[in-house]
Amino acid sequence: MADPASTRAQPSGATGVLVLADGTVLWGRGFGATGSAVGEVCFNTAMTGYQEVMTDPSYAAQIVTFTFPHIGNVGANGEDIESRVEGAVGCVVREDVTEPSNFRSAERFVEWMTRNGKIGLSGIDTRALTRRIRQSGAPNAVIAHAPDGKFDIPALLRQARDWSGLEGLDLAIRVTRQSHEGWEGGFWALGQGYGRAEAEGRPHVVAIDYGSKDNIFRNLVKAGARVTVVPAKTSFDEVMALKPDGVFLSNGPGDPAATGEYAVPVIKALLDADVPLFGICLGHQMLALAAGAKTIKMHQGHRGANHPVQRVGEGWGATTGLVEITSMNHGFAVDAASLPENVEQTHVSLFDGTNCGIAIKGKKAFAVQYHPEASPGPQDSFYLFEKFVGGLS
Repeated sequence: MADPASTRAQPSGATGVLVLADGTVLWGRGFGATGSAVGEVCFNTAMTGYQEVMTDPSYAAQIVTFTFPHIGNVGANGEDIESRVEGAVGCVVREDVTEPSNFRSAERFVEWMTRNGKIGLSGIDTRALTRRIRQSGAPNAVIAHAPDGKFDIPALLRQARDWSGLEGLDLAIRVTRQSHEGWEGGFWALGQGYGRAEAEGRPHVVAIDYGSKDNIFRNLVKAGARVTVVPAKTSFDEVMALKPDGVFLSNGPGDPAATGEYAVPVIKALLDADVPLFGICLGHQMLALAAGAKTIKMHQGHRGANHPVQRVGEGWGATTGLVEITSMNHGFAVDAASLPENVEQTHVSLFDGTNCGIAIKGKKAFAVQYHPEASPGPQDSFYLFEKFVGGLS
């Protein structure tokens, strides 16, 4: 850390701390759950959606640094949750959480964090921490909260250093559903909540859950599909027994190469059977691995709601070259240089040129690295759901 004061002795009133594996100690004010949690420290540049971020399974084993200073100011509610399973273990914010100011708020963010077992740390120079991540990469760390201000810093440092990190770690198995589930939820409407869609006569999409966000399923339903969600380790025969018209590969956390040990053989079999496929985020990486490409760990990752992505694939016709404003959350990427001849690159990041979309030539199989269901554009990317579901009829 550039600021030598970051490793100073514990200041008066400090009830929270972030201990990085290199020995840097950042003191602040703890909120939410007490105790400690280990994870990779990343940053997210979105100005809204902190509750969705904290409940996104793709953030499992991660500590999110929010670059927007006012986190928690609209409170929390029971409708803006992406998943009931594990998400981010904690968050780091600049300002103290204030009383909520939003008509949809059901409880204070502090209370929500406490109830969901997530640790928060405020009073941190998040700009300095973000610069550090950009310069040196995402570090392993421990976030801790103790109302009495008593911490065993050497023990927390050992915990941070002993953690293996995300490389080689299969987290999808920790956050996936344990059984088949028919998805019935529709889109949200003010004063009505989430509706339900009729399933009769719709093409059937089987969604493989590697750590999925619920809003993806809502978008598949909105596009006209009937959805059945299955666990990450569902076999090819089990998927085909459900008689899918198409298969969706969900987002999720961890190292794609590790998850691919069991996911890739299933996807290869689906490709051989000419089953239409659509993947998002980790699902994008799984499809790429199944096609023969490789994935790489990124220096800092892409996380935020303002990432420009350009369509470059020949199959987009008049829309080739069009730019979408997208939401992203990934620390691994498909290595574009490793794409085999039968895989077309369809989208690229305008921030750093990394791969953001592929299509398998001769197959109804495509995927994107970003999150079209997050609606940052807000509807720039909904065409992907329409393309997939529309091609199933």
